[in-house]
Amino acid sequence: MVTHSQRRAPVVLVGAAFLAGVDLFIVNVAFDQIAADFASTDLQQLSWVLNAYAVVFAALLVPMGRLADRYGQKAWLVGGLTTFVVASVACGLAPGVWWLVAFRALQAVGAAAMTPASLGLLLASVEPDRRAAAARGWALTGAVAAAVGPAIGGGLVQISWQWAFWINLPAGVLLVAGTIRYVPDVRHGRGTPVPDLLGAVLLAAGIGALVLGLVQGPDWSWGSGRTIAAFAASVLALALFARRNLRHPSPVIAPDLVSVSGFRWANAAMLVFNGGFAASLLASILWMQQVWGYDALRTGLAVAIGPLFVPLTSTLAHRLAPRARPGRMIALGSILFGAAALWQAAALGPDPAFATAFLPAWVLGGIGVGLAVPNLLAAGTSSLPPAQAATGGGVVSMARQVGFVLGIAVLVTVLSDTGSPAGFTDAWRLVAAAMVLAAAAALRMDHVTARPAVAPATATA
Repeated sequence: MVTHSQRRAPVVLVGAAFLAGVDLFIVNVAFDQIAADFASTDLQQLSWVLNAYAVVFAALLVPMGRLADRYGQKAWLVGGLTTFVVASVACGLAPGVWWLVAFRALQAVGAAAMTPASLGLLLASVEPDRRAAAARGWALTGAVAAAVGPAIGGGLVQISWQWAFWINLPAGVLLVAGTIRYVPDVRHGRGTPVPDLLGAVLLAAGIGALVLGLVQGPDWSWGSGRTIAAFAASVLALALFARRNLRHPSPVIAPDLVSVSGFRWANAAMLVFNGGFAASLLASILWMQQVWGYDALRTGLAVAIGPLFVPLTSTLAHRLAPRARPGRMIALGSILFGAAALWQAAALGPDPAFATAFLPAWVLGGIGVGLAVPNLLAAGTSSLPPAQAATGGGVVSMARQVGFVLGIAVLVTVLSDTGSPAGFTDAWRLVAAAMVLAAAAALRMDHVTARPAVAPATATA
């Protein structure tokens, strides 16, 4: 018999993932208002409000997942939620751009702790044959966040951009209370070594230096000493990370985890797909606000329509074709999203034409996301044992966030180099190219076979 707590726990766990996701899309819509309040028109500088969050989030997801597996996923979820809420309040009080960037980095620490823990707890609570469906449902929270986040953000920004962060306070308090009361703890690998935290620092430094070079390259000039130094530092840090990861007794990313074929190719496809998606989303928002003159609320409502098709598409696809290979569905979704980007590049002009030029392509893109993203996460995690669920979920989420960082960095670079509107056209063409690569990676995915658990789980109330 299913108890009251067992019914409430999945709601709380999905709610935690939704909170981390919706914040990202709210901030996208608040971008222009933040720039106006801080009297900043430097796109490279402002992009760090998004990139600082994504870089720290990406680098810490895997070690946080490992720590959650070792010390208790429930404690890690509560700690992550608390850190996220406190940092959100601080973001709203930030006196300048770089203070906001610093508090966004702290916010990402909390999100990195709670995201893999919520997925690990969710997968541990269902039977093995239901894990793929549970992973798809968890992934769909991102699509729902993308649908309602811009609309919520647009409404909140009408008051002030600070409320895009302060809204996390009441939601976070409810989720902390729900976690403490309804979610049982799951612990794996007690007594295992502490994950390689220095490796996590090297990973963060490598990704951050790469993004620094891409974002600041147009301003510094591509041949300048600072740009070359940023790229060199990135290569060095990532090379040291790879070397350390192979030799450390408790590496950030376990080599045997990456050896799972479906897991490896799902992560490659996730990285490229999400890079294109992030660039397309921000480009669409900036187009409507800077070229068409839409305010934040109107932009949020306009962007929300496409993601509404994501859960609908995912549900229908798995009912109509329950035995379809995930790789093929991901590839189809990638191609549809790429086609939508080319449609936008060809159709959008300086005169507002939402219903005829923007909406059809955006809906097609939403259908593509609905086919691709839930299957990417499901293919990447359903083959893993519960003892590695939080870690594996952290790796998949890291690939998603690294893709987001690179997508935003490339978009900023293209817009800075070529200007509007030509830069937007070039950006959407690059999105289409990225989707072709994502489809190719997806088609390399093999059938995911279940692997035996490496350690038993211990559940405590």
